[in-house]
Amino acid sequence: MSKENLQQKKQFFPISGRLREYLTHYKREMSLPVEYENLLQSVDSYPLMNDKNEDTLWQTMVYDQHYGKDIFEGLKRIYVLLRSGGDSKILDNLYVDRVDYCTFGNTKPFRIRIVNQYNDNHDYFYVKKADASRIYGLELEQLLSPNEINFHVDRDTLVEEHIIGVPGDDFIENYLKREDLNEVRLAKEFIKFNERCFVRLLGDMRAYNYVVEMTPDFEQNQYRVRAIDFDQQCYEGRKSFYLPQFFKNNLPVVKLCSNLINVETSHQYQREERTLIKRRFNVAPTRITRLRESMCDDRISSDEKLKRLRTELGKMHHDPRFEKCLTMGELTFLNIAVALDLHSEVPSRFLQ
Repeated sequence: MSKENLQQKKQFFPISGRLREYLTHYKREMSLPVEYENLLQSVDSYPLMNDKNEDTLWQTMVYDQHYGKDIFEGLKRIYVLLRSGGDSKILDNLYVDRVDYCTFGNTKPFRIRIVNQYNDNHDYFYVKKADASRIYGLELEQLLSPNEINFHVDRDTLVEEHIIGVPGDDFIENYLKREDLNEVRLAKEFIKFNERCFVRLLGDMRAYNYVVEMTPDFEQNQYRVRAIDFDQQCYEGRKSFYLPQFFKNNLPVVKLCSNLINVETSHQYQREERTLIKRRFNVAPTRITRLRESMCDDRISSDEKLKRLRTELGKMHHDPRFEKCLTMGELTFLNIAVALDLHSEVPSRFLQ
């Protein structure tokens, strides 16, 4: 079955004026030389195949020579903006090797392959349609996770840096049975990742929507599981959708956790992760408050999904305040406040 059949389709929500002000204030909004719509103006495309000659479900775009030259120059400038703050001195070292178009998923992204002509080292970045729920997901990842993430917005265009790591489905298939795998460390990290996703209500963490970073330590590898898809930030109505453990293609890792980690130790790792998230509120309290105010006032899901999720979370937490939430943003920050025991972080409407 293709990823297109597996991927949940979702409604796009425009960037509100309040969110736009937030993005501008924190230097996320800026003028870009290429917009998403520009990349659609190709003259042809062909399937991108992997090393096994299998269709990757990406299409490599072909552009008119003169139009493509201008587009590629603009894409190089965007890459420099993402990676080096706009230092134009390195532009001459770079060239655009490919522009690939994703035929599945919600944002229909373009993936840009950039190559350094002096050493053939390559990197990627993505150009997508800007969606409010995805942008909230990216900001929450920056503020509440251990990961840095770089992106910029220009009107209806979103550009994101490439997140390095082994895709989760590839890791499960090819790395899970390796002799040098530190199973306990991996199980611990997956439990902590599961907790991070649920606390901030990031959904749809199927195996192909996250990557595993492996860092050699002086004895054995360390692991970190990182989300790479933020489309489903507090969008769906099912509580289980925000727990990676319930997705079928994560089952091999879930079994690993169950076999190696007892319930008491699992709860310890969950508490550790919640403590770390709680500490991050002290790093940027003003920024988080501004994001919360924008998110709580925004519509980023349907009323039907909102009603279902607030009922399920209210029953789980035994807290009647969830039934009073009017937006998914309010639900998210109430869930964060309850999970982390942070009374000051509940939506401001509940403090009145």
